[in-house]
Amino acid sequence: MTGTSSSAPSPRTLGELRASGHRLRGVREEIRDNLLEMLRRGEDPWPGLHGFRDTVIPQLERALIAGHDVVLLGERGQGKSRLLRTLVGLLDEWSPAIAGSELGEHPYEPISPLWRRRAAELGDDLPIEWRHRSERYAEKLATPDTSVADLIGDVDPMKVAEGRHLGDPETIHFGLVPRSHRGIVAINELPDLAERIQVALLNVMEERDIQIRGYVLRLPLDVLLVASANPEDYTNRGRIITPLKDRFGAEIRTHYPTTLDDEIAVIRQEAHLVAEVPEPVLEIVARFTRALRESAAVDQRSGVSARFAIAGAETVAASALHRATVRGESDPVARVVDLDTVVDVLRGKIEFETGEEGRETEILTHLLRTAVAACVRERLRGVDLGLLVAALEQGRTVATGVRVTAAEFLAGLPALGESPLYDEISGRLGAHSPGEAASGIELALEGLYLARRIGKESGGGETLYG
Repeated sequence: MTGTSSSAPSPRTLGELRASGHRLRGVREEIRDNLLEMLRRGEDPWPGLHGFRDTVIPQLERALIAGHDVVLLGERGQGKSRLLRTLVGLLDEWSPAIAGSELGEHPYEPISPLWRRRAAELGDDLPIEWRHRSERYAEKLATPDTSVADLIGDVDPMKVAEGRHLGDPETIHFGLVPRSHRGIVAINELPDLAERIQVALLNVMEERDIQIRGYVLRLPLDVLLVASANPEDYTNRGRIITPLKDRFGAEIRTHYPTTLDDEIAVIRQEAHLVAEVPEPVLEIVARFTRALRESAAVDQRSGVSARFAIAGAETVAASALHRATVRGESDPVARVVDLDTVVDVLRGKIEFETGEEGRETEILTHLLRTAVAACVRERLRGVDLGLLVAALEQGRTVATGVRVTAAEFLAGLPALGESPLYDEISGRLGAHSPGEAASGIELALEGLYLARRIGKESGGGETLYG
């Protein structure tokens, strides 16, 4: 979205720009016009965002059409930063700026004393350059050590040492916000900014100018300020000061995906999978994550980030690739047995309630089994697994484990005569390869165990169903 899709326009001087018919628009007008045009054409202005279509997106679109600064409130891992970065796609792909201007000033409206003077001297020969929209977006993670100089600016002692007077506005080194003139500034975790630093933003948001160490410097900045905040930080660890909060035109609450399909879509989009993870296994990871968000044992004020589900899918894939490498499998495919690695590796990403100390693994294991059982019920509803149960009741066992290959697992399955049960399971779960078939049948066995129709013993890295 922010890559270059066409070459920059040809005008290289102010006179050529005027002759081309270029019209100056403020950044809010630019975003509004481009958003409305995309909506008219039926284009999606928010690619890669899932679960916000009927909730967050309409609120954000109305705020942008109104020209408001925006703060997004939501728990960790709800896609706030991704949503802010998507705003870049609403800027013009190319925008003219005075060549050499550190503030990216528009040739029609220079705002700094230096370039006002140079524009008057050069007239139509004022040189211009073209900035891609990706250069007009600046992002800052708010930290307690962030200073006014970082965001707004400060006196540059080197410029003073060059012989300029201390009261000369050209001695100022500008911070992130002025350098983002005619662009978007995003501040992540806004409550983490010290309150005195938040005060420095008041003029930027209301009067659209800046004040540095008592300088009388009017810079009519054209900046869209957007921010994110975690509600827990918002009320406990830090806060947005009331005057600054009042200056945001829109305060929008984000949320985790509301449907299972959206949860799976986020995992599919964001996870870097080093091995194949069949859809049922991804569904289990998604269901597991959603169960954690509903559990009374988990601290819901901290939230369960979408990054937990993403990391879970990546861990499952890594387990499959590890097995394939050690055992010489050519086609690594994740199976139910790989899901246990999620509990082992990701336990530290969850904040539990105080009274649950010592029971973390027990809680995670229980919720993972609940997710597996729900997936089996949904995907294998109506499939008669009685023949498989009967075969195991006759004394047969089926071995699996993180070191057992798909071929070994399939070879150890009991024969069912002429029954197409194994093919039916594979077809219902969309399995097309031996690895996918092994994954699907292992899921059916785990479902039978959770339904207490067969037994299961684990130890020494091996699991026996029987």
